[in-house]
Amino acid sequence: MAFLADSLARIKPSATIAVTNKARELKAAGRDVIGLGAGEPDFDTPENIKEAAIQAIREGKTKYTAVDGIPELKAAIAAKFKRENNLTYAPNQITVGTGGKQVLYNALMATLNPGDEVIIPAPYWVSYPEMVALGGGTPVEIVGPQSQGFKIGPEALEAAITPKTKWLLLNSPSNPSGAGYTRAELRALADVLLKHPHVWIMTDDMYEHLVFDDFEFATIAEVEPKLYDRTLTVNGVSKAYAMTGWRIGYAGGPVELIKAMGTIQSQSTSNPSSISQWAAVEALNGTQDYIPKNAEIFKKRRDLVVSMLNQAKGIVCPNPEGAFYVFPSCAGTLGKTTAGGKLLKTDEDFVTALLEEEGVAVVQGSAFGLAPYFRISYATSTEALEEACKRIQRFCGNLR
Repeated sequence: MAFLADSLARIKPSATIAVTNKARELKAAGRDVIGLGAGEPDFDTPENIKEAAIQAIREGKTKYTAVDGIPELKAAIAAKFKRENNLTYAPNQITVGTGGKQVLYNALMATLNPGDEVIIPAPYWVSYPEMVALGGGTPVEIVGPQSQGFKIGPEALEAAITPKTKWLLLNSPSNPSGAGYTRAELRALADVLLKHPHVWIMTDDMYEHLVFDDFEFATIAEVEPKLYDRTLTVNGVSKAYAMTGWRIGYAGGPVELIKAMGTIQSQSTSNPSSISQWAAVEALNGTQDYIPKNAEIFKKRRDLVVSMLNQAKGIVCPNPEGAFYVFPSCAGTLGKTTAGGKLLKTDEDFVTALLEEEGVAVVQGSAFGLAPYFRISYATSTEALEEACKRIQRFCGNLR
């Protein structure tokens, strides 16, 4: 339509949301579908958090709040950053948004000018390049190959930096690959960034608490304090606290940037839900006992899914360090024909045929900037995961 903004032509709809919606439609039509597309824990929000929200409603804490967060939540976030990341932020260095996505979006909108470049390691969360494009910037994708655990090294980072580079957007553990950067790997990237003082760093630490085996989470401003003044450390309560629908994300960063992000938010959504903010205070200040227990459940699911997928013909599934995703290669299935007569040329063909023929919904790797792969979210019941993996094994076994 002629009256729609030109900027819409620069962005694509979210592939993960599209897959989830398609799975819902098929289910509604009576199909037996197992949806492994959505990135949200299947655990319920803990009782103490729900009670804090109910208490806030009863006490009438239902009015507008400060645009970028109530003082009590900013204090809880500051305490969390100090306790878990050894980072010190004053209240005016903290912002609260309606989910981590809004926080990232605000930061990009507040800083990007036409022609500014944002380095995004691939595979990446589907929204990163789209948000950069919407802000008028240019996404610069660097592939972290499977051979390097889907991570970028210092040489690739150095080669991607130009005078136009404004941000490096770093997500660890990663959605979609589950790859986590070790302290040593972050140290190597930090050494490159120290040489380029015009490059700012945005870290998406949303999966911080979902790490497995002996992997230890670290964030770059903690590893290299000299980068503190040009780092935005982004996090939220969605994943670790099973609070996806509550929509609370937050960040710590330099005062001037935080103030600019607040200006953007003041003219778009204004404050996040007051009730969700009080729930988040309890999430951060209250008991943390269930977090390692939930991570242990996710680890068992990861082990199950990795093992079963590696038994499927033509599938190679690496073992991720964190989050609740696996990112297997389907290269070994391409060029073959399914039991239903579909020729598989791309990872998109693979996921489409898998959904149509076996009722398993996953997301193609090309949506995350790396093909031919696909993403599975194992944030669902063990029974559903077992059945889905059996169907994938059968699907691959029937290829000719």
